[in-house]
Amino acid sequence: MATTDKASPRDRLLDAAADLFYRDGVSIGVEALCRTAGVSKRSMYQLFDSKDEVLAASLERRLPGYEARLIPGPQDAGTPRERILYVFERLAKASVEPGYRGCPYLAALVELKDPQHAASRVAQGAKERLKDVFGEQARLGGASDPELLARRLMLVFDGASARSGAGVETLDDGLATATAATLLDAAGVS
Repeated sequence: MATTDKASPRDRLLDAAADLFYRDGVSIGVEALCRTAGVSKRSMYQLFDSKDEVLAASLERRLPGYEARLIPGPQDAGTPRERILYVFERLAKASVEPGYRGCPYLAALVELKDPQHAASRVAQGAKERLKDVFGEQARLGGASDPELLARRLMLVFDGASARSGAGVETLDDGLATATAATLLDAAGVS
């Protein structure tokens, strides 16, 4: 995402952070971040206490759009099974877009390796919300153990996201969706 002069320095920092951290990882330096945002380091530190705070804020800011692209909304009809599979279909679609690097929230958790880091807490919250979506739909679909099914679906989602984001697997052949469907079949979710 290109930054514009009309955006506030805070918005430019958050936009640049989202792009850089997703593309290059969380080890991006403050100088590169500020240069990309067109904001001085002094201005950055007036707005945020640290680069870590910028990372956490950028992940938080991006979350509504990420979830809207991935999770069916209340207006999207369908059975619980269809609503779960929708998530995997959206993942497959995203995985073939140029610049796809996997789930930004999983990437932050893996790179940071610190569950107490502010960005890790944001990322963990995002992953928990997706697991809750799976669990609720599993419950509505009649799964005998909705929580276990939700955990299994998260393993498929995160594994598929990581492998496709690393370029070692493609999802456009329906592999992740079919794997999720197998789990739903085994759990009796209709």
